[in-house]
Amino acid sequence: MQYLSGKDIRRKFIDFWVSKGAHHFPSFSLVPDDPSLLFTIAGMVPFKKYYLGLEEPPVKSAVTSQKCVRTNDIENVGHTARHHTFFEMLGNFSWGGYFKHESLTWGWEFLTQVIGLDGSRMYATIYKDDEEAYKVWHDEIGLADDHILRCGEEENFWFMGPQGPCGPDSEILYDQGEKFSCGPNCHPGCDCDRYLEIWNHVFTQFDRQEDGSMLPLPRKNIDTGMGLERLTSLVQGVTNDFETDLFLPLIRKVTDLSGVAYGSSAAGDLALKVISDHIRSVCFMLADGILPSNEGPGYVLRRLLRRAVRYGRLIGIDRPFLNDLLPVVVSEMSDPYAELAESQLTIRQIIDVEENRFGRTLSQGCALLNDEIDRAVKAGSKTLAGDVAFQLYDTYGFPLELTTEICSEKNLTVDESEFKAQMTQQKDRARKASKQVGVVITGDAFTALQNRLGTVPFVGYDALSSSSQIVGLVCDGALVDRLETGQSGQAVVTPTPFYAERGGQVGDTGTLTAVRTEAAVTGCFYRAGDLSVLDITVNSGALETDQFVTASVDKERRAAITRNHTATHLLHQALIDVLGGHVRQNGSLVSPEFLRFDYTHFEAMTPEQIRQVETLANRKVLANMPVDTEQMNLADAKAKGAKALFEEKYGDVVRVVSAGDFSCELCGGTHVRATGEIGLVKIVSEESIGSGVRRLTAVTGMNSYDMFDKASSALRTLAQKFNVRPEGVVEQVAALEQENKELARQLADKVKSDLAGRLDGGIARTELDGCCLCSARIDGVPMDMMREAGDRVKDKEPRSVVVFMGQTEEGKVQILCMVGAEALKAGYHAGKIVKALAGLVGGGGGGRPDMAQAGGRDCAKIDQALADAEGIVSSSRGGTKK
Repeated sequence: MQYLSGKDIRRKFIDFWVSKGAHHFPSFSLVPDDPSLLFTIAGMVPFKKYYLGLEEPPVKSAVTSQKCVRTNDIENVGHTARHHTFFEMLGNFSWGGYFKHESLTWGWEFLTQVIGLDGSRMYATIYKDDEEAYKVWHDEIGLADDHILRCGEEENFWFMGPQGPCGPDSEILYDQGEKFSCGPNCHPGCDCDRYLEIWNHVFTQFDRQEDGSMLPLPRKNIDTGMGLERLTSLVQGVTNDFETDLFLPLIRKVTDLSGVAYGSSAAGDLALKVISDHIRSVCFMLADGILPSNEGPGYVLRRLLRRAVRYGRLIGIDRPFLNDLLPVVVSEMSDPYAELAESQLTIRQIIDVEENRFGRTLSQGCALLNDEIDRAVKAGSKTLAGDVAFQLYDTYGFPLELTTEICSEKNLTVDESEFKAQMTQQKDRARKASKQVGVVITGDAFTALQNRLGTVPFVGYDALSSSSQIVGLVCDGALVDRLETGQSGQAVVTPTPFYAERGGQVGDTGTLTAVRTEAAVTGCFYRAGDLSVLDITVNSGALETDQFVTASVDKERRAAITRNHTATHLLHQALIDVLGGHVRQNGSLVSPEFLRFDYTHFEAMTPEQIRQVETLANRKVLANMPVDTEQMNLADAKAKGAKALFEEKYGDVVRVVSAGDFSCELCGGTHVRATGEIGLVKIVSEESIGSGVRRLTAVTGMNSYDMFDKASSALRTLAQKFNVRPEGVVEQVAALEQENKELARQLADKVKSDLAGRLDGGIARTELDGCCLCSARIDGVPMDMMREAGDRVKDKEPRSVVVFMGQTEEGKVQILCMVGAEALKAGYHAGKIVKALAGLVGGGGGGRPDMAQAGGRDCAKIDQALADAEGIVSSSRGGTKK
């Protein structure tokens, strides 16, 4: 069999199926269009909608090399020959085109004639009742009966769910030889590596009914999957996937970084395999826009990255190193996956931030975990306390799975129930601290109106006032015919010019008026799905169902909202241009007062980046670009480059909002007609709201003018006080800061000098067994100066036990104890001494054997406590006075 590289095999597979009429789709994203999945886990996932009949496939047959991530067996990576988190799935697919005969015979042709595998070493499994598959294998391909295995439903029948498309499958196995055998009873289908499963062909030909019966599908489908890594290991004649050319360049690079050669030890090999596997996953996830976070796909990404860092430490790599592997991944994989090269800078930046952040806490966390493991082992326990696991997670960034894995290496388990309880308590605390108030939407009244009225026509894009009919009134959750003066409730009018809160944009306010009747509209929301409902208060007259009113939107408020909404689009694109293509919208709030934009990014923006984003947005405002809206089908919108947000589900026809050639998004909100109407965009703040998520707050229009007016007024006031021009204020403040630092230094020097003078004759010295007690009362000095004084005494007299007490300027007691080197050897303990002294003055504290400090409330007892210090120090080791 000829040698083929992994790249060769991938290319030959695609070319082969294209020659059979298949359309080649480039790999789809690792982020699936399926809320039930975290990642794309198989080649058929992007085509699931075609198998379910939800959409018509654009072609009859297809071929892909699909990048996939599976994380259900992360702990097995490196321990087995074939477990991976990232892998490539080769697959051919047919929807009403070729079927069982072609899939199997062409598959055999590819393996034996194109790749060169030995057909005599192949076996096939089929569903026990699938005579059609048997005939193809036996009669046409010529596989012997003892190489065809009939299996039951559990092994060879594929279901997508309890009902729906399903069908038998046929798996191709390859006999690697007796050296891979698990024993005399080894047979095709057992769990060892001798009979290796390499290619599964699924024949979706039935529609399972609720009663379990199987009806033939009008269109029969093919779905196959074959792991590139597994096939490559067979072709290259190696014993496991990590020894193929898909992994060896990475393993060699890790060897260069660590000095640990592949094959030198089991522990070393494990680390090399884990790192080379995980870095592929990390790079591909980041290239597809997944960012590290504490939940969902981002949590898995962070877990893999941190697991790789830990294994690097285990083989002696004590510095950030993952970015040293990035060029290898790009070099080996960017031919079919151009996104790796395109996103290389972003990938490097995020890895750098994440690895450095975890590296700072890894050593501390490992030390804590090792101490706790030792404590558990000595106590005869087999379980690590859940609160320790939570501390490692919360303080040191250890994913629970990492803690569990490290404990398992020591034959310990983790109390996960206690961990979850701690996590729940933290979330409860966060909820209680939150100031957000949710709107509870309940009541059958709105459902009844929705069922009767359907969608209310919205005319607010083009008009801010309309003649409308009241078609529903609600008071206290019940349908009513009339609302009197002073009553509040909800109204549904048709048509409506009021924009209902959605997509981050707040709802409109305004009025409903008629003859001798006026009602204030205080909000507009969706109820019972898509029913646009007004919150109203009747100020005069009465409102009745079927009454015609003039519905008027607050024009100034709407104008402010539209300025902020269009500015949000400009800032979104500016963030992408300045920070990189990984930026994704993660939420927004568009109100008349300000806009708030949440976005994915891995670190705080620098002042220069904020300035660049703000400048770019304002340049587009000054350009007065037209803002156009148009309706088009979703496919055309995506082809145009429109950004689809929040992973929302869109209909076939969508609304596209474009600001010149700068920004293009799917959006149902209201916008200015030209960017010049925005006036000015001013970023107010940029902050973190969660791991990997940042928040930008900005103002526009008169709000930005007011902000500049206040800032300018404050600057003028400062300039007048300093008697300088406004541009000289910063320099003047810097001079004052420097002067203040110098005065503070002089004051500190004087306090230290005074303290040294007080201590020269103010320290009481008492000889005890093995030490000299040096005690003094020092009032009105900060603790850091008290420590400096204590250090001088301790360093000068190694036998000393220093005890200083005093009253702070705030009227509190502070206590310090330091133990010299020789006194430490004699058994004196600063923590015990301080704890006893603190109890005498109504306080508490403690510390290390060599140094401890504490506080107290009762200053009147300081002198007595110092008088008692001799006995306390002596009893701390049981010594006696000489």
